Amino acid sequence: MSETTDPIVFRPRRAGHHAAPDTHGSEPGRPTSFDRHELAAILDLYGRKVASGAWRDYAIDLLRDKAVFSVYRRACEYPLYRIEKDLRLARKQGAYSVIAAGGLIMKRGHDLKRVLSVLEDRLDLVTR
Repeated sequence: MSETTDPIVFRPRRAGHHAAPDTHGSEPGRPTSFDRHELAAILDLYGRKVASGAWRDYAIDLLRDKAVFSVYRRACEYPLYRIEKDLRLARKQGAYSVIAAGGLIMKRGHDLKRVLSVLEDRLDLVTR
């Protein structure tokens, strides 16, 4: 055995307990978080909204059962929108949701970019 390789560490399960299916790499006891691609999609939308002057601040909360990206118009207000990732809903309604300030779920689904599309500015066709 070479001195430069690390030994393999085995972590035995407790007897009678089956391992829970690993969902998006989350471990028990670790908070749910956004991965690099999810955060890039959220920050891309956030950057466009900041450039247009609609949004000014954000907060990220990494809780045990969900991750929340809150968007603010001003830092001292309540959030305008919350973008949530809840792994408990991943198989049912979709892990991602956009929730308005009043608690209304604007969109929910399995694809983050499609869920975020509800916050995109829509261009309307103007005819004369």
